[in-house]
Amino acid sequence: MEMTMFIPLLLLICSFSTAQLQEEPDNEIIPHGKQTESRGGEPANASHQQPACPQDIHAVLREMTALLTEQRVEISHLQRDNEAQATKLEGQKTEVDNLKQEINHLQINNEAQTAKLTTEVDNLKQQLQAKQVAFSASLLASGSGYVGPFNTQTHLVFRRVVTNIGNAYNPNTGFFIAPVRGAYHFELYISAYGHNSHSSAAVLVKNGEHICMACEHQTNGFGTSANGATLLLEAGDVVFLRLWQNTRIYDNGNHHSTFSGHLLFTM
Repeated sequence: MEMTMFIPLLLLICSFSTAQLQEEPDNEIIPHGKQTESRGGEPANASHQQPACPQDIHAVLREMTALLTEQRVEISHLQRDNEAQATKLEGQKTEVDNLKQEINHLQINNEAQTAKLTTEVDNLKQQLQAKQVAFSASLLASGSGYVGPFNTQTHLVFRRVVTNIGNAYNPNTGFFIAPVRGAYHFELYISAYGHNSHSSAAVLVKNGEHICMACEHQTNGFGTSANGATLLLEAGDVVFLRLWQNTRIYDNGNHHSTFSGHLLFTM
């Protein structure tokens, strides 16, 4: 901007100097005797016709050169400052990008930790629920009557549920399915009126294996029998009762015949 201001100034100085040179010959009075001499020879006042404009131009040019040099130095400083600012901004941008990445990683880790904690809490809840296992059921859902006799061993289903903590016993199938590995205790009670040909007997079964039997045989009167066992079960093992062949079991509203079990402790 300063350079553009000096160009009109230079032109103004040159115009002023030129005007002085044009005015001097018109205002000068030359004696008559010297007119011929002046026309034929050297100008009488030649020293007065030396223009001062070149000296002024050189001074202005020197001043402009100095100013241009200062301008270049200042521009160079500004360029360096701009480069430094650009480098600083680039560094700040990189730092912001790094912070964004760290925040993203933290969010991902937080989500992963939250999911992990949620899974652990669910597992703890399941384990706590699995440790609370107990059931008891009687043979008939309602009324009174006999089950049996049959020619072969027959799976018994105890329909009336008294207690089923943990829902490990299914009253529709008669199966108890172990939810966790542990020691379980089971008890069975059977009853029937005496009969000459048919006794009362039931077998505790684990995964098809005969564990123990409760049996009672008398010709008349009311008879009962009971048994029980503690079993080490793996998660998913099945325990149920079978009616022994050619026997029968009685039940009524007093719930004489029952099947019960509970978890003692996990292993």
